[in-house]
Amino acid sequence: MGWIAGPSVMVLFSIVTLYTSSFLADCYRTGDPMFGKRNYTFMDAVSTILGGQSVTICGIVQYLNLFGSAVGYTIAASLSMMALKRSHCVHSSGEENSCHISSNPYMIGFGAMQIIFSQIPDFHNMWWLSIVAAIMSFTYSIIGLVLGIVKITETGTIKGSLTGISIEAVTEAQKVWGVFQALGNIAFAYSYSFVLLEIQDTIKSLPSEVKTMKKAAKLSIAVTTTFYLLCGCMGYAAFGDLAPGNLLAGFGYHKLFWLVDMANAAIVIHLVGAYQVYAQPLFSFVEKETAKRWPQIDKEFKISVPGLPPYNQNIFSLVWRTVFVIITTVISMLLPFFNDVLGVIGALGFWPLTVYFPVEMYILQKKIPKWSMTWISLQLMSAVCLIVSILAGLGSVVGVLLDLKRYKPFSSDY
Repeated sequence: MGWIAGPSVMVLFSIVTLYTSSFLADCYRTGDPMFGKRNYTFMDAVSTILGGQSVTICGIVQYLNLFGSAVGYTIAASLSMMALKRSHCVHSSGEENSCHISSNPYMIGFGAMQIIFSQIPDFHNMWWLSIVAAIMSFTYSIIGLVLGIVKITETGTIKGSLTGISIEAVTEAQKVWGVFQALGNIAFAYSYSFVLLEIQDTIKSLPSEVKTMKKAAKLSIAVTTTFYLLCGCMGYAAFGDLAPGNLLAGFGYHKLFWLVDMANAAIVIHLVGAYQVYAQPLFSFVEKETAKRWPQIDKEFKISVPGLPPYNQNIFSLVWRTVFVIITTVISMLLPFFNDVLGVIGALGFWPLTVYFPVEMYILQKKIPKWSMTWISLQLMSAVCLIVSILAGLGSVVGVLLDLKRYKPFSSDY
């Protein structure tokens, strides 16, 4: 997208997300901010405040997005594991061309790990995994930033241009679709609102969950945007128009290969936690709805592990969560391309879940008069974000269709 559009779009996305996450945090309680009715999930808030068909639409979009995120994270984790294996192979054999690796075993391995971690009962019991994932996120981001600086120092040049890749290198259509796809990738990076209330529910009531969540959202958006900009700009400065979708892949088998390997390992660990953060709301929704319809299915059996307290395992949860992981793993093997999949997911979820529903709930909660300046401003922001999401979706779908021509299901090599 170039030096002008890329950073500008990212800043705009962060500002929109900052406002809408604040709106959404207010929806945790309806009525009194301290003692009003608690909305434990995104769908609870939509049901309480908007009601009607909005609940059904929200549920479909939210859970499709959560499912798609699990697929995207499986693909991303396998790519990093393959990079680790290939790095070891190259440095052991000394021949880069002989180290062809299939992604399938690594997707299956990641899926096996997720089957184990998916048995964590709920958000309240996975705080430790979230902390580890956050630390790993900072780790690989800092390493990517350092490697970008090293690359620029080695070459002594800053690559890239103000407007991105030139028309001579690609056609006008390719550039347009590429820009739209990039919008989808950026949207995915800021599409966390649909798990915000679920996370907010784990916060202690004093001080107010709303105040704590707003402070946390401001800090997290500021920090993540800073890292996104630094890593993105350094990566583009280091590689220019040849910058890969995965920045670490661009460093290949650099003399600091051990640092690249460390970053890839951190990505895998981070994605183990990220997968669970996005899958847990879907697990919980299906299990609650199933228990309402068939109460007899909600049975548990006790597991005794030497040296640990007894553990109660729900039979339906064990089967359902295992099946979910298997399905996401198989789909990942069918669609082993990362950036376009993330673009589709980001485009699908950004406008409805990050912008539209939070804005509409905020207007009703605060009783903002129709056609007032505030109402017009919020609706204008929502309309612009809708257009951006449509364009991002088109670009990403075109990217997926092109990838399907190049890749064969279950046969992705690296």
